[in-house]
Amino acid sequence: MNSNTFERLQLNEVKELIQIHCVSSLGKNLIDKLTPSGNIGVVRRKLAENKEARKIIENSNHIPLEGLFNAGSTIDKIEKGMIIEPIELVNIEDFLRGCRKMKAFMLEKEFYSPTLSSYALNITECKSIEDEINYCIKSNKVDSNASKELKKVRRNIEITEGKIKDRLNKFITSTVNKKYIQEFIISKRNDRYVIPIKSSYKNEVNGTILDTSSKGNTVFIEPISVSNLSTELTMLKADETIEEYKILSYLTELIFEKISQIKLNIEILSEYDMVFAKAKYSQKIKGITPKINNNGYIKIIKGKHPLLTGDAVPLDFEIGKNYRSLIITGPNAGGKTVTLKTVGLLTLMVQCGFDISAKEGSEFSVFEKVFVDIGDNQSIENALSTFSSHIKNIAEIMSLSNNSTLVLFDEIGSGTEPNEGAGLAISLLEEFYKMGCITIASTHYGEIKKFATLHPEFENAGMMFDKETLEPLYKLTIGKSEDSNALFISKKMGIKNRVLDRAKEYVIDRNYNLDLVKRSKLQSNIEDKNSSEVILNYTDYNVGDKVKLLDEDDFGIVYKPMDKFNNVEVLFNDNFISVNIKRLQLSIKASELYPEGYDLDVLFTSFKERKLEKDIQRGSKKTLKKIQKEIKENRK
Repeated sequence: MNSNTFERLQLNEVKELIQIHCVSSLGKNLIDKLTPSGNIGVVRRKLAENKEARKIIENSNHIPLEGLFNAGSTIDKIEKGMIIEPIELVNIEDFLRGCRKMKAFMLEKEFYSPTLSSYALNITECKSIEDEINYCIKSNKVDSNASKELKKVRRNIEITEGKIKDRLNKFITSTVNKKYIQEFIISKRNDRYVIPIKSSYKNEVNGTILDTSSKGNTVFIEPISVSNLSTELTMLKADETIEEYKILSYLTELIFEKISQIKLNIEILSEYDMVFAKAKYSQKIKGITPKINNNGYIKIIKGKHPLLTGDAVPLDFEIGKNYRSLIITGPNAGGKTVTLKTVGLLTLMVQCGFDISAKEGSEFSVFEKVFVDIGDNQSIENALSTFSSHIKNIAEIMSLSNNSTLVLFDEIGSGTEPNEGAGLAISLLEEFYKMGCITIASTHYGEIKKFATLHPEFENAGMMFDKETLEPLYKLTIGKSEDSNALFISKKMGIKNRVLDRAKEYVIDRNYNLDLVKRSKLQSNIEDKNSSEVILNYTDYNVGDKVKLLDEDDFGIVYKPMDKFNNVEVLFNDNFISVNIKRLQLSIKASELYPEGYDLDVLFTSFKERKLEKDIQRGSKKTLKKIQKEIKENRK
């Protein structure tokens, strides 16, 4: 499988619908990384988890996944020897508490969820670490009761700050200082206590200027009376930082000692987050857990595409028992592509371990590989046509496929000449069948339908069409092909019966009517002599004429004049192609381009070929020896 398959079938969009039900980014990340498994044992286990998780949800009011957060960055810091912050410790405490609660919750559900409950046995409880963090950290800060030393330091800080404020209050209330003070408040600058003083009196107050206002009208002075206390306070706060660091270091070390167990806890709870998100999604879509096999058999009963909203017509589908290749036909916009995408996407979902929207009795095969060729793969960057890009994609698919591969083709063989396209498509389908692939292909080609009718391992299916309303029914009927209804729709729209009768004949035997109509009958009968007559006027093209190819908007050289079918052979981009005269426009006549008697063969023959031809004509011994040598070498 490859990213193109996931993109074309919109698997990532389904993942986004499931991620909505995740509690944390951990579960979302797991779903992001989830890819379809080709191992039937792995798929069976994942689907069994879904069933158990659904039962738990249906029998529980709440899944205790609170506290689950992406602790990856915190764990990385600890493993690098860094000391984590109080808020990070609180998050770890919440997570460990959540692990403990989830373990107890899951072990209680062992009766009807034995597989999921068994995962909880690997969860390590770290109650002692929870308690230590809870005791030491309060309100995302190191609590004073975390240690005697910290409590003592903080008490001394309170006392010292109280002394400073008392002295500053005395300074403010002093009548002597009243005229110096700008505002009668105690402020802080650089974590030191100051008084706002009028700048004109800055030299009158004994103290240290720590800051000046933006306009320069005010200076912030630490009075000399509190300088010693401020220095003491700074030293006490340094002691506080040291004590806090010791406590944070101690708590970080406790976590580090259990780092392996905590990382495993993160993995297990991440899995639980993902599994319960899948179960909630299943509950929302009223999904089922289908049967699975690995023999290529698919049976879908009333299956729905998960991204289609509204009253989408459910799909009934089967392949892999009586036939291994299915050819789907029907009108444009009739649901052929949606059918392919539905089968492909539901298969990928099952192999990811997702439940699907379908009825009980549905069954899916687990494939090692799923490939698609759906949509327009035209590459402007690589100058590949739509047909070329499709064939390139199919060639890559063929090189990677085996007998455990599901292959989906939308309009196989289209984009080229119909006869060649049909022949190529049949040959490709035959080859994929011989490789053991399960193949589903949509087509408009009758030849492919005929081949599917004749081959015992192929079957036709058709998208139904309402012949009264001309509307597609979006319903697949296996065992019956459906035409594109072009002739039927044309009749409904008023096309003449004789045109439709001829069309039917052409479809059957291709015996085209090439009778010509007299020019006189094609001319307009206009009495006004001044009016211009409308006639069929074909240019007489000659060898060497420069012509414009209207479909290509480029120029070529006429190689052969017009034949009885009104086609002219033109040299274009080093290739000889046949172009109808209606799609040509004369640019410059050959008589205007080349002198009289000019060898026009020069235009269509390479220099080396012309030289070789002339050498042979004049009997060059050197050339003849060279040719004889090449003949001998080719015989070896």
